[in-house]
Amino acid sequence: MGKFMSLGVYPKFRKGSFCISSGKEIEIFVEFELAKWQFSFPLMHVLGDSLSGLTRIMGWLQLVLGGLVIIVSVSSLFRFYSAGFFLHNEDICKHFYAVIPENKVVDEGFDIIALSDRIAEVLNKMDNLQEKLELAVLQMEKKNEPLDKTNITILEHKKYLEQEVIRPLYNAHIALRQIRLPKLEGLRNSTLKENPLINTFVNEETRKYITPKDNRVGKINIYGTEKVLNTIGHSCVLSKSELEKYMDYDIGSYCNDDWNLAQKLMLNGCDPLPRRRCLTRASKVYQKPYPINESLWKIPDDRNVRWGNYQCRNFQCLSSKNPKRGYSKCTGCFEMEKEKLKWVTNSSLPVDILIGDVLAIKPGEIRIGLDFGVSTGSFAARMREKNVTIITTALNLGAPFNEMIALRGLIPLYLTLNQRLPFFDNTMDLIHTSGFLDGWIDLLLVDFILFDWDRVLRPGGLLWIDRFFCKRKDLDDFMYMFLQFRYKKHKWAVSPKSKDEVYFSALLEKPPRAI
Repeated sequence: MGKFMSLGVYPKFRKGSFCISSGKEIEIFVEFELAKWQFSFPLMHVLGDSLSGLTRIMGWLQLVLGGLVIIVSVSSLFRFYSAGFFLHNEDICKHFYAVIPENKVVDEGFDIIALSDRIAEVLNKMDNLQEKLELAVLQMEKKNEPLDKTNITILEHKKYLEQEVIRPLYNAHIALRQIRLPKLEGLRNSTLKENPLINTFVNEETRKYITPKDNRVGKINIYGTEKVLNTIGHSCVLSKSELEKYMDYDIGSYCNDDWNLAQKLMLNGCDPLPRRRCLTRASKVYQKPYPINESLWKIPDDRNVRWGNYQCRNFQCLSSKNPKRGYSKCTGCFEMEKEKLKWVTNSSLPVDILIGDVLAIKPGEIRIGLDFGVSTGSFAARMREKNVTIITTALNLGAPFNEMIALRGLIPLYLTLNQRLPFFDNTMDLIHTSGFLDGWIDLLLVDFILFDWDRVLRPGGLLWIDRFFCKRKDLDDFMYMFLQFRYKKHKWAVSPKSKDEVYFSALLEKPPRAI
């Protein structure tokens, strides 16, 4: 008996045998496997010992094997192209392209990058805590006095342990408890299983805030979405430690008096900030505000402002005559006698435009508007007297600008340059800007801001550029920025501010744009 050897092809030729019996009959059986199915059948039963019969058998056998080779080739090509060229098969892509660790012991539930960052962060916290404790021990050794003879009280010692020891240990403990992080679904060319920002933060309240909130009924909500995605500024990742400090509070308790930290985060691009579940602090001796017919041009009560994060402790201290007032922008804004003269009295400078002249251009059409700048709301107060509602943007740049605007009975909008205006398209009758967009600002940023203003300004609305100033050599660049929209010029004036700087004022009307 002879045997043919395996050919090593899938589907492969497994076994072939022939035997010569006493009756001189040749019987050949071929057995092969195709896709885990086995077949066995006689190819030919030839009587006699003719050599030509064996030749014919071998010919048939070659035809069968050739057909099997063709089938295997087509099948292999189909699997190759389905791995990512035509029919995208995720499992096959993972098989071909996935980077598998050599030891193959990495748990499928881990996000390796986030895990490494988290461990490094916990180690840094533990190192800082160890340094603080060692420093405290060294100071105690230098004093070499019993605890009962030192000036430290039990409450101070308790506060030290809570703030400097227990809280850092708790934060490190929480960080370690959160090490097992949800992994990205898939390895390559796949969508994320959840928001990747979640793995960036350790603070539990921050993670809860940015986690998508599914609708309770499992249906589409009134906004047409299946879940609500809370937003934070992309630069919050770069200000991670400050943001987690801002979000470190007891739920339902009083918030820290840290609006200055919040404003710092906003100015650094962490805007919008996440919501907090704590109670805002207010002045302990808050008084009833003045009635609207008095509040517009009267300094508010000092007791209605929390002065803890300001250099001054009352409104009188904010006078422009005080060199230690703590702010440099809009230095006379808290002096009502000076503020009353703005936009209503004639001036020798051609760049000064009066409110009466502006309203006369569009009689009865200016109803709502925006004052974009640094002020205490005097422009909005004057326009209110003309039955025009103005929203005033403000930041507390060393002084209580927002509190002052609100206490005067006006509307403050706590907004930075980083943020898109929260108004719908073609809604504002007037945009006024003064003392904010000056020569320090980048031209590309000016371009984005002006296009955003153009978006919210209605056709026929007015853009009032009030005393914009810049270097004389940069005037042409800024002129181009304002002229590119092809607004109608109602007023246009340039006046020298100093040897190297100039003032520029303009009153422009947005044209109708037919599509």
